[in-house]
Formats: sequence, structure tokens, C-alpha cells
Amino acid sequence: QVQLVESGGGLVQAGDSLRLSCTASGRTFSTYAMAWFRQAPGKEREFVAAITRSGDTTSYADSVKGRFTISRDNAKNTVYLQMNRLKREDTAVYYCAAGNVLRYSRYGYTYWGQGTQVTVSS
Repeated sequence: QVQLVESGGGLVQAGDSLRLSCTASGRTFSTYAMAWFRQAPGKEREFVAAITRSGDTTSYADSVKGRFTISRDNAKNTVYLQMNRLKREDTAVYYCAAGNVLRYSRYGYTYWGQGTQVTVSS
């Protein structure tokens, strides 16, 4: 069992930056691929970024490529999402997720955090 807790969301202006964090309980964090998804009101939950267990491979949705960076610190049981040049369309609840392998579908992840709200104003 893994419990995930996100933090770092907030209200920012377009063009600003935010860094989200997701801290996991337990001692098996390094055995999980980690991902960030987001869900805007009235929309499906969508893939944002993912990282392999060791952190040597990352993957991004086209909409955030070049602006967002996912990273992890296995010693701290934490995965990060650095979000730069934020846009209004980045407004959503952001969720971190843990799974056995890096996947793009939400159905490939077993454990989920409660989410953190990111709101970008123009």
C-alpha cells in the first residue's frame, strides 16, 4: 500500500511558475513508476508527465512538453512537477499516481493522491 500526498498548488498568473510535490509513504517508492495527471472541470483526467523508477526516462504530453519537468528524489520518496510558463489552459486539479511501469493511461496506475488545485489567471 502506498499513500500519496500532493502539495504546491495555488493561484498564479499566466507566465508564472509552480512546483508541485508528491510525497509517498512507505519504503517502496523507488519500485514505482510515477506520473502526474490533471483534470479540468467537465473534462477527462489526462496524462501530463511520467518518470521511470530510476528516473532515467521521462515522458510528457505534447501540451506541456518544453514547459514542464518531472523529476524524483527516491531518498525523499518524492516526485516533483516543475511547471514553467503556465497558461490558463493548465488550470486543473493535478494528481500524482504510482504504478508498476511507465504508462500513459490512468488505468495503468494503482495508487493516487487526493489532488492539488492549480489555477492560472490571465
